[in-house]
Amino acid sequence: MPERSAVKAALRAQHIETPSWAFGNSGTRFKVFAQEGIPRDAYEKIDDAATVHRFTGVTPTVALHIPWDAVNDYSDLSRHAKECGVGIGAINPNVFQEDEYRLGSVCNPDPAVRDKALRQLLDCVDIMDITGSQDLSLWFADGTNYPGQDSIAERQDRLSEALRAVYERLGSGQRMLLEYKFFEPSFYSTDVPDWGTSYAHCMDLGNKAKVLVDTGHHAPGTNIEFLVAFLLHRGKLGGFHFNSRFYADDDLMVGAADPFQLFRIMTEIVLGGGLDASTGIAFMLDQCHNIEPKVPALIRSVMNVQEATAKALLVDVDALRAAQRDGDVLGANAVLMDAFNTDVRPLLGEVRAEMGVDPDPVAAYHRSGHFETIRAARVGGAAAGWGA
Repeated sequence: MPERSAVKAALRAQHIETPSWAFGNSGTRFKVFAQEGIPRDAYEKIDDAATVHRFTGVTPTVALHIPWDAVNDYSDLSRHAKECGVGIGAINPNVFQEDEYRLGSVCNPDPAVRDKALRQLLDCVDIMDITGSQDLSLWFADGTNYPGQDSIAERQDRLSEALRAVYERLGSGQRMLLEYKFFEPSFYSTDVPDWGTSYAHCMDLGNKAKVLVDTGHHAPGTNIEFLVAFLLHRGKLGGFHFNSRFYADDDLMVGAADPFQLFRIMTEIVLGGGLDASTGIAFMLDQCHNIEPKVPALIRSVMNVQEATAKALLVDVDALRAAQRDGDVLGANAVLMDAFNTDVRPLLGEVRAEMGVDPDPVAAYHRSGHFETIRAARVGGAAAGWGA
């Protein structure tokens, strides 16, 4: 069995990035639901991210979405984050909301629109330089709605050209993470529809390009842990956007729909050495808390990832490998199920206490009175970015 001290050390070292957009008002295509105490600008989003870190101890960075989090002085925003005890994480360019992008951004048939989109991507690399961010997180809504609308092959050429230009602009220690989504908002063809497409482009580009796995961006029945294991083994797994889904890209709290799937994913990460910081795998949340309070929902999401990780770390690898070599199907499965069925909450409580945070972060947050403070101080909170 794994050494308890090693398991606890791995849990203390785990870092989970929060997304700025998860703190803003959000909803569905039908309605954005306003809540009290919502941040009014990027500075207050960072304040809330720092609050999550204060109660969990494992969320030291916050991802920004540009232009949703645009400010006049990014060095000042970075200074503010540092003063709050967090840093700026991945920079996420938005090239899907402006009218010019109706037919796509970097894959658009109009070269002028492609140039505009590329400038926005390169501007975000400039922001990375200023804030010290290491990751440019790319997701494109590009695609077509009808057969014959555009050349599928030519759109791939346009995508490759833009990605190459951005790749060559990246500095030392910087990288791009290419996300994918098999449908929506384009309903006939999507230009980066799956992990294989992302993988192919990243292979063409080089070592600074990695695949970003969003756990909600797959067809029903997709074995996500398989593709995680494959990408990790090939050195092309850049990170995750963790969330949960029942139907499609629901962006619910990670682990809400299928905690066993989250455990299986984290098991492949552990078995493949992906918790080692040298792999550079980024564990990021990408969620929209439409009806639940934002900060405690993110705290709970972090705890869900921690619980899945702790269970994965408890897998008896020696027993698992022995059963696999012997062709013991039930025995191998039993090793995983023993770990999954273990109550790891007491163990995580110990880890948190050793880190100087409350063993029950959600209860501690509610006792802190933080919500009452921001409810009184903030009026007119901003939407997450879309549907405002």
